[in-house]
Amino acid sequence: MPRRARVVRRPVVPDARYGNRSISKFINRVMDQGKKSVAETIVYDALDRIEKQTHRNPSDTFEQALRNAAPVLEVKPRRVGGATYQVPVEIKGDRRFALAVRWIMASAHARGGRSFAERLAAELLDCAHGQGATIKKRDDVHRMADANKAFAHYRW
Repeated sequence: MPRRARVVRRPVVPDARYGNRSISKFINRVMDQGKKSVAETIVYDALDRIEKQTHRNPSDTFEQALRNAAPVLEVKPRRVGGATYQVPVEIKGDRRFALAVRWIMASAHARGGRSFAERLAAELLDCAHGQGATIKKRDDVHRMADANKAFAHYRW
């Protein structure tokens, strides 16, 4: 990151099937070793499975899952006078999206058995319904921030 100049962010091109920028970013996170066509196949297969199960637009279900998984608060360590405090801070939009996607991916990988598309579809459905490992992770982060709200005055 440059010290003085602003970081110029490239515009994200919407994905081919749904025209959704969030799905496009998600495909880029699923991508491994530059194989974008494989990542697109996995994500679109997962979204097709979601559509078969819910009979709704999978793009809406995906957005709902991201909204449910995204944390609002997190704790950051702050060193004050020789002691380190866990200070709760609000999370901005890009980091919220990044954490939600990271947690969804990790939870999908942790599920056993089947193909990754099936595990991803199951995890996205769980997130959309407000349950599953990703939601538990978000609740743990919120609980930790709530437990340390006495140190909120150290926020910088």
